Amino acid sequence: MLLIPCPWCGPRDEAEFHYGGQAHVVYPDNPAALSDTEWARYLFFRDNPKGPFAERWSHSAGCRRWFNVVRDTATNEIHAVYRVGETGPVNA
Repeated sequence: MLLIPCPWCGPRDEAEFHYGGQAHVVYPDNPAALSDTEWARYLFFRDNPKGPFAERWSHSAGCRRWFNVVRDTATNEIHAVYRVGETGPVNA
């Protein structure tokens, strides 16, 4: 069982959350101007490291808010949790 510490509700079981993908992915300024290849790269290509990784999570069965988690993808250890708009750890 993975306990995810929601910044608003505290630690909860992972069943209450939905994974939202890689954190800090910037939406293109003018998506209509992108080629099909560039748009596909934005939509589908993400980092997939072994180790600490910044992710977006939604507490869908709780406060329904989005936040960021730095989670080790090899061990599932959570290194940091921070709200969207806040600065995360430097090494994430």
